[in-house]
This record gives sequence, structure tokens and C-alpha cells, in this order.
Amino acid sequence: MVRTKQLDSDRHLISRRGIYHYKRRVPAVVAELDTRFPFARVSLKTSDIEVARVRRDALDNQNHAYWASLLLQDADATTETLFETAVAQADACGFKYLTANELVSTQDLYEVLRRVQWLNTHRHTPRIAQALFGFFDRPDVSVTAAFKIYTDEIVHDELRGKSDSQKQSWKKVKQRAVNNFVEIAGDKAMPDITRADALKVYNLWLDRIAPKKGRPTHKPTSGNRDLGNLRGLYESYHKHLGIEIKQNPFDGLGFAEKTKRSRPPIPTQWIKDKMLAGDGLKGLNTEARGVLLAMIETGARPSELCNLTKTEIFLDVDVPYIRIEPREDHDNPREIKTESSVRSVPLVGVALAVFRAHPNGFPRYVDKENSLTTAINKYLRDNGLLPSTKHTFYSLRHSFEDRMKEGGLDEELRRGLMGHNIQRPKYGSGGAFAWQRDELAKIVLPFDPAIV
Repeated sequence: MVRTKQLDSDRHLISRRGIYHYKRRVPAVVAELDTRFPFARVSLKTSDIEVARVRRDALDNQNHAYWASLLLQDADATTETLFETAVAQADACGFKYLTANELVSTQDLYEVLRRVQWLNTHRHTPRIAQALFGFFDRPDVSVTAAFKIYTDEIVHDELRGKSDSQKQSWKKVKQRAVNNFVEIAGDKAMPDITRADALKVYNLWLDRIAPKKGRPTHKPTSGNRDLGNLRGLYESYHKHLGIEIKQNPFDGLGFAEKTKRSRPPIPTQWIKDKMLAGDGLKGLNTEARGVLLAMIETGARPSELCNLTKTEIFLDVDVPYIRIEPREDHDNPREIKTESSVRSVPLVGVALAVFRAHPNGFPRYVDKENSLTTAINKYLRDNGLLPSTKHTFYSLRHSFEDRMKEGGLDEELRRGLMGHNIQRPKYGSGGAFAWQRDELAKIVLPFDPAIV
């Protein structure tokens, strides 16, 4: 008989009234030791299958460690293993693990009585009693180990919508903060981090941002990012363990940031003479050139353009357009910058010609926007195609915005096409699509078809 197979990705998941639950049979070898026998059950408290899968995986890992520990002799178990087992046992019984000192410090008599009552009404082992009353102290966890817990457990489900490249970029910045801390303060245990340690990080960045002698090497943004990431790690880690912290050592440390100067736009005449005519862009590979040209008439961000696929490029319709939105492919997800960045942009002028030539997008640069930007900026500088050292490839986005203003386009339309937040309640669909196309046609720039 052929059995209907549950998808492996949905193993141990059941849905009750729209909420997912974890249900897994307790292995026979530990049936006498695990009081949850025959099944380990727990609500995952979500109706989202993707979130449920992540939480299921975490529970699976927890149960594997728990069941393995039940078969270990005390002499074979490390301090970390004993503690992790106690946490898992307390959780399996419906309690948050608290050390004996933490339980006493709560001064919550009801919580103590609740645990006593559970022991009086359930079959249990001595180890479970130890778990409910915090027999095992929390092992010292270093900053680097805490960061691994942070990425693997605490924020793991928040990363599920990011592409591999986005995950790497996200982690790289936070890893830098951890590395800087370890370099100047050591890989200290999390409970041992002091205000003095936090000030070492602050002073490290102070010397870079406002040195007593010489020129600054970094901007306040970099220092604030490091301090903010360490502040967040410290807070999230302790919150994850259920430990209330009285004072975060990194609180209140930061640097004043001056109003950020936006990149200057590239003058319209420069774009027409240097980019939309002649052989200036001839040496740039066709896909990078396509992204650059498309940016001129869409104002879309490089990361938005290079990650478009054929499913987001609409050419055989009355008003050709591109659709910028998150990629919700389980195997190949991708986030976009903000909720307001989700939008459709009509194609006119050189942008329409580009996408007719590249109906499948720009596969060479999918999830590689940093490589794209580096390649284009280098080419533009090496070939004298930027008006000044202050201008970059991204300046074309600001040029598009300025051209819309100068052309008298409606402010809400402008903000919508740029992917900016509209500072008032949004009504309707933002105007008929054909009207949006016609408005953009008012500012379209002439181009030599041969450049595409």
C-alpha cells in the first residue's frame, strides 16, 4: 500500500484552527524518562507556515539534545549540556528555566508554588525537579558564542525573507562590531561586560571620527552602527534567556550625526551628451549598461533593477512596466528596502528599449548589486563619464527625481515612482497607469537606439 507522504519540510507540523502545532512521537528508548510520552506537543503560536517551520526546527534541535542527555551519565555531561538539558526539560513542562537565584529574586511566591504543584501532580525524575528549581547555573557564554546564538536562534526567523547575499551583508556589519569588541576588550562572558568595556568601543570610534590630531578616517554613522549592534546583541541575548537586565552597558553611547548630504544629481544635458549618445558606454558589458540606462528613465535603485526577473517585467501589455516587490520564493527569497518601495513603474524611452532587449532581466547581476555598482562606478570614473568626484552611478536616481520636479509631475506620483513614503493617507491606485506613463513621457530624454 502506498502511503500518502507528508512533505518532509512539514514534518511534525499539524494545524488546529489555523494555528500550527508541533507534534512528535517520543522515541521508545527514552519513553520511561520523558514525561511527555507518547508525544511531545507544543503550540507554535503562528499561522504562517514559514515561521512554523523555523520554530519546528528549533524544537527538533532542542528535543534531540534533551533525549541524548537523558541517555548520558552525569559524569559524561558537560556543564553546558546539563544546563541546556535543564532548559529543555523546564520548557517541556511548560515553565521558563530560572536559576535558583533568579527564582528567588523574582519574589514571586505564586511561581514557586506553581512549580511545586506541578511536581506533586506529574510523574517526574529528580532531574526534572532540578530543572524546575534552577539547580544548574547559567554557563558563561562569550560574546562570540552569544553572537552565534543571536544569528542561529534569536533572529533566525527574521532572516528568512533575505537572499543569501542580503544575509551575508546583514551579518557582516554585525560581525564587525563583535570583532571590534573582542579585539579591544577580549571575548568576555556576556554577564561580565561592563560600562568600561563599552567605553573602550566608544573611544575606539571617537579616535576615528574626531581624532585630536589628523583627519577623521570614519563617519559617525559607522561608530553608531557598531555601538547600536552591540547594544542590540546584549539586550536580545538576555531577553532570549528571560533575564531582566538593569542597565545595558552600551546605552547612551553614540555620536552626533550631521544632516546627511545627498548625492548631487547628474545634469540632464550631461546625461544626454555622455550617456544617451556616442560610444561612451560601449566598453561596459551589456547587462551593466542596461541597468544604467534603465535607471535614467525609471529612477529605480540598482538593487531593484538588477534583481528583476521575467516575472516582474511586463512588455506585452498596453502600458509596459516593471514591478518592484519582495521575492517570496522559499528557495531564493529577497527583501526590498521598505514597504513603500513596492511599486510598479511604467517604461518609457530608453528604459523600454532596455527591457525589450533584456526581457529576462540581468541574470549576471542577480543578488550581486554590490559587484554591479562597483563595476559601473569604476567604468564611469575611468572614462570621465561623471561630472565630478562627488557624483556616482546612483546620482542618476536623483537626476530622475529632479527631472520629474522640473517637469511639473504631481508630488504623490513622484514619491510613488521613487519608492518613497507618501506623507499622508494614500487613496486609490495612484492614478491610472496610462496617465502615469503619459506623465513620464513629458520628461523622456532622446537617445540613440544603438547604445542599448
